[in-house]
Parts: sequence; structure tokens; C-alpha cells
Amino acid sequence: MNAINAKAVKTRLAKRFEDLKSEGRGGLVTFLTAGDPDGDTGLEILKGLPGAGADIIELGMPFSDPMADGPAIQASSQRALANGMTLRKTLDQVREFRKGDDATPIVLMGYFNPIHHYGVEAFVADAKSAGVDGLIIVDLPPEEEAELCLPALKGGINFIYLTAPTTDDKRLPRVVENASGFVYYVSITGITGTASAAVGDVAAAVTRIRRHTDLPVAVGFGITTPEAAADVASVADAAVVGSALVKRIHDNLDADGKAKPGLVGEVLGFVTQLANGVRGSKK
Repeated sequence: MNAINAKAVKTRLAKRFEDLKSEGRGGLVTFLTAGDPDGDTGLEILKGLPGAGADIIELGMPFSDPMADGPAIQASSQRALANGMTLRKTLDQVREFRKGDDATPIVLMGYFNPIHHYGVEAFVADAKSAGVDGLIIVDLPPEEEAELCLPALKGGINFIYLTAPTTDDKRLPRVVENASGFVYYVSITGITGTASAAVGDVAAAVTRIRRHTDLPVAVGFGITTPEAAADVASVADAAVVGSALVKRIHDNLDADGKAKPGLVGEVLGFVTQLANGVRGSKK
């Protein structure tokens, strides 16, 4: 499959980025881990995200041995797994979400091992049927595209590749060759939630990526405040916020790790603050 075929895969992501462009603003991408802190509470947060202002949702597939996740997201995966969340139940949550929202794009983010065990062909079919629009699989580089990228594209699901400050101009064309939906720029070298990049550095990186692809560029890792989200959204097509949201969940658990009353409102209230920041940014 060549790059033209990849670009031909149209999902809700294409429509959402077209809408954002017409509105003249960057988007807000929110990450949470499926089933965190428990299935019911996680689903309630998931359903509330679009109303709070999330333009695109990243839903983490809980995994016990992550490579790129910092302490906050690692802990969220452990909470979800301890409460019985599985890949199959993650897809069930997407199906439940789609009963009330057929417009907001959902991208699953995680690692290949659970999908390998599920079975690639069955996973792609079930994910598409559930309403998944894209995949970000951290441990599958372009050289391993036959494992999942190409089957996903064939099944009508975008495959989003990560780039980083260390991805040079020689490497970028290979990374974006079969990317679709958008390109995810990891703005720091390291794990999630541990540092922040200067907006000038982000702007220079986005400009460089755009020389190699016409896909939208979303920027994540280290964005923790509405002001930072607004700064990034002013120079990229979207800002991704993950660890800061997951920390809101952690901060509203009781001593037994159960959700305190008001947890959902606290998390969605923070999303609204982030969304207001992004909507007030200037391109």
C-alpha cells in the first residue's frame, strides 16, 4: 500500500480537522485511559468530553509494560487493569460512547502486544465496528507496518505515527509515508508528563514536519495548563493533553482508590478550561 492509499482512508478525523481549519483555530485532543479509575466512572468521563470541549478523544488501551508513559499514565493503566479493564471492554466503551455521539473522533493509543493476542484481523474489524477512527501504537515503527498499519488502513482506520525532536529530515519521509489522520509530534525527548517544550521550539518543529506532509500535526507530551494548550494550538493543528487530566482523576480518589463524589465534574471542568484556552488562541 502506498501513501496515496493511506491518505484515501477518510474517518471522522478528516472532517474534524476540516472543521477546525474553517473555524481558524487549533483543536483540543484529550487523553484518558479506558476504565480509569473504574469502568462506570471512566465511561461517564468519556461521554462528557465532547460537551466539555474536547475536539478529538484519545483513549488509552491499558497495558502493564508501557514504554513511553510517565508515572501518572502508568498508574492509570494499573488502576484500570486492577478493575478488570481489557481490550475487548475498551472497544465496548467506544460502542457505548457512539450510541450518543457519532461525530467526535476516537483514537486508540497503546501498545501492540494486547492487539497481537486479540488477533489483528479481528481487532481491526471490531475496532471499526465499534466506532474507532485511528490508532497510535507506540512500539510499531514504520518498518513494522505490515503488522498493523497496513491492515488498519485496509480496514478503514487511520494509523497515526509519532515523531519526536530526534526525528531528523532524513527519517521524516519514511515516518509519514503511510501515516494518515494526523501526525503526532512528541514535543520532548522522554516519557509523558515529565517536562515541557518551549513554544518556539514546537513551532519550528511543526514547520519542519509540514515540509514533509500535508497531514495535520498534533502536539503532545508536557502540556498541562490552558495557557500551554493555547500556545501550542496557536502553532499546531491541535494540542494533546493527557497526564494533567489523568492526574485530576488520581487527585479525586479516596484512600481505597475509589472515585470520590464530584470526580467526573472536576475532570470535565478542567477540560472546559483547556478548551476555552484553545478556543481563545490566535493562529
